[in-house]
Amino acid sequence: MALIVAAAIHGSFVDSGRDLLIVFDLVLLVVVALPLYSLSAREPLAPAGWFDRLELLMIVAALVVDILVLIAMIGRVGEYGASANKLASLGLNLILFANLAGAGWHHLRFVGHRGSFARVESWQTAYVPVYLGWAALVVVVFPPVFGFV
Repeated sequence: MALIVAAAIHGSFVDSGRDLLIVFDLVLLVVVALPLYSLSAREPLAPAGWFDRLELLMIVAALVVDILVLIAMIGRVGEYGASANKLASLGLNLILFANLAGAGWHHLRFVGHRGSFARVESWQTAYVPVYLGWAALVVVVFPPVFGFV
């Protein structure tokens, strides 16, 4: 939420340093991990409660932050050119955005009594292999493509 306020005041994060963008990627990963963690502590048949609404708010805020970070990353690629690190980070942020968007949609349906908690759970757990696939792609494909062999 602080980044959203800072972006509104500052106007742009395109000039942000890469260290700041890395920190926000880590924050976004934590936001993705929290719903995964909460799945294990929640009674699947319990109705939506205040914590579910708070989780939805956190996901929506993370989506806004991810959009700001994506804009900054695309700006950096446009300004400084593409590199293995920038493309790996950009890919991760696109994956994070898709995960958060899906999680937000399923949480919204659950909180609005139009969906089940099972759909929230299956979305989150089914998306974990996407991160593993991206990591494998970065480890196996990026080195030869970018001449790190």
